[in-house]
Amino acid sequence: MRRVAARPPADPGLADLAPGQRLRRLELTVTRRLDGLLQGQHRGLLPGPGSEIAGSREYRPGEDEVRRMDWAVTARTGVPHVREVDADRELTTWLLVDASPSMEFGTAELDKRELSVAAVAAVGFLTAGAGNRLGAQVLGPSGLRRFPARGGRTHLLSLLRALLAAPRSGGHDAAGHPPEPPDLGAALAATQRVATRRGLVVVVSDFLDGLPEHPDDPAPWEPALRRLAARHQVLAVEITDPRELELPDVGLITLVDPETGRRREVWTGDAVLRRRYADAAAVQRDQVRRALRRCAAAHLPLRTDRDWTADIVRHVHAQRRLAAAPAAARGGVA
Repeated sequence: MRRVAARPPADPGLADLAPGQRLRRLELTVTRRLDGLLQGQHRGLLPGPGSEIAGSREYRPGEDEVRRMDWAVTARTGVPHVREVDADRELTTWLLVDASPSMEFGTAELDKRELSVAAVAAVGFLTAGAGNRLGAQVLGPSGLRRFPARGGRTHLLSLLRALLAAPRSGGHDAAGHPPEPPDLGAALAATQRVATRRGLVVVVSDFLDGLPEHPDDPAPWEPALRRLAARHQVLAVEITDPRELELPDVGLITLVDPETGRRREVWTGDAVLRRRYADAAAVQRDQVRRALRRCAAAHLPLRTDRDWTADIVRHVHAQRRLAAAPAAARGGVA
C-alpha cells in the first residue's frame, strides 16, 4: 500500500472562528471599506532612508547625494537644499482588550464583547504590513492574558479566535460571592511594561472601571493611561450599548451590576426615572471623554447599534487630516 505524506495543518480559516461566519463578513467589511486608509502609514522615530518628508536643509558638498536635492526650496531661496526624510520602521501595535463582565452586555445585533472583537479585527487589518507586529493583553475575570507581539495573518486570526472563545463571567464563586472586578489601571500599567518600543497602543473598553461618583474627580485608571500616552500613540476605543444610555418603557425590570452582582428592580414606566437615567448616563459618558482628553489619547466611540465600520472610517479620515495639517504647515515654511 502506498503511503501518503501527511499534509501540514492549514492556517485557521475565518469560517472556524465564529458561528454563522460572522467573522468572515467582518473581514470582508473591513478590507473592502477601510483598505488603504491607514495600512503601513506611520513615521519612523529617527531620521534616515525612507519615504516620509521631514523637511529641508542646506546642501553639504561631498556629503549629500544630488538625487536628494529639494529643487522647489532651492529655487525659492537661491541656496541648494536637500530633502530630509523619516526612516521607515516597522510598527508594533499593542492591544489592551477589556473582557470584564461589563463587556458582556448587549441589546443590539452585537453585544459589547463582540463589538470589541470587531474593533480588534479592524486594527489588525489596518496595521498589517511587512515587518509590523501585533500583540495583545486581554483583561478577563480571571486576570490578564498576554499574547506576544507577532506579525502575519495567522497570528491575527488566532488572536480573534481566542477573543471569541474567551470564557464569560462565571457569576459567583463557591462561597456565593461575585469575583473581584478586573483592574483596568493595573492592566494599563502591565501593558506599559511589555510595550518597550514606541508604537501604537489601542485600549478597547467601556472605561466604566471605578469611575468616581463626582464627575470632576479623576478616574483611577487615568495616571496609568497618561504614562502610556507619554511614550506611545494611544487610541481609546470606547464601547457602549444604547440601553446604557437610556431606558425603554417596558414595565418592571431587574437591573444587575455584572461586576458586583448587585440587583435592583426598576419600574421603567416612570418618565422622570427614565429622564434621570439618561441624564446620569450622559454625564458619565462626558466624564469618560474628558478623562481620555486629559490623558492625550485619541477617542473612538463605538456603539453596538450603529455601523461601526462607518465610525472607524470617519475617525481614520479625521486623524489623517490632523496628521497632514502640521506637514502642510511645515512645507509652507520651508
